[in-house]
Amino acid sequence: MDTASIHNFYEKPVFATVLDQAQHYPHLQGNDDTLADIACVALNRLPPRYIRHDVDFAFFQTEQERTESERAVQEAVEFAFGFVQARNAMRARR
Repeated sequence: MDTASIHNFYEKPVFATVLDQAQHYPHLQGNDDTLADIACVALNRLPPRYIRHDVDFAFFQTEQERTESERAVQEAVEFAFGFVQARNAMRARR
C-alpha cells in the first residue's frame, strides 16, 4: 500500500496563508519555529480532509464549498497568529 501520497488537503493552503500573513508581522519573519507553531494551531482548528491528490478533492467541491474552505483557512490562520503571539507574550512575562 502506497501511503506516501496521503496528506491533509488543508496543509498547503494553510502553509501558504501563514507565509503570506507573516509579512504583516515583521518580528516573526525568519522565525521558522513560530511560523510552524502557527501552522499547527491553524491546522488543528480545521477539519481533517485526508486525500491522495489535491485535484481529486478540488474536483468534488462545489464553488460554495471551495469558498467556505478558503474562508475557514483564513480565519484559522488569523486566530493562530493571535493565539501563538499571546502565548509567547505570556511566556515572556514569566
